[in-house]
Amino acid sequence: MAEILIETSARHVHVTQETLEALFGKGAQLTVKKELSQPGQFASEQRVTIVGPKKELANVSILGPCRNADQVELSATDARSIGVDIVIRESGDTAGSPGCTLKGPAGEVTIKEGVIVAKRHIHLCPETAEKIGLKNKDTVWVKCNTNGRAAVLGDVVVRVNEQFCDAMHIDTDESNAIGATPGLMGEILKSL
Repeated sequence: MAEILIETSARHVHVTQETLEALFGKGAQLTVKKELSQPGQFASEQRVTIVGPKKELANVSILGPCRNADQVELSATDARSIGVDIVIRESGDTAGSPGCTLKGPAGEVTIKEGVIVAKRHIHLCPETAEKIGLKNKDTVWVKCNTNGRAAVLGDVVVRVNEQFCDAMHIDTDESNAIGATPGLMGEILKSL
């Protein structure tokens, strides 16, 4: 079967332009700190504090560009620590998820929903998907041969789009559990 690069996606926030301006001031724009592996996506210089019922997480990166809806992506450990329910969802599927408050230097915004633990997923360009016999929304297993912590991760959603670069994304809890290191390759299995 095919191999896929496994990348760790740390906690981050996606915001609308309206939310960005409420947090950083009228006319605020996201500035690129670091380009990410997915084309056009970047970690910005702008950082916020996520406030939950139990505690805050400071210095959390906003990923750009701005989106049509606010979304906070945390690990299960992060969600528990700030006191919000753990809701595992695909990015963009935020209906009925918990909310939180975002604080920036110019103000704060309370979102009623949008806090999720991102479902582990694989980004594939259409050519790769066709070559390995996968389609959008397929669910696969990925074998991770790490030193001393080899594992097979299930329930991995395949996302296919012509704007994607081939890579799998897991959160920091999952990354730590398997002992992931930069450049880790996983083996995509259609079933066990």
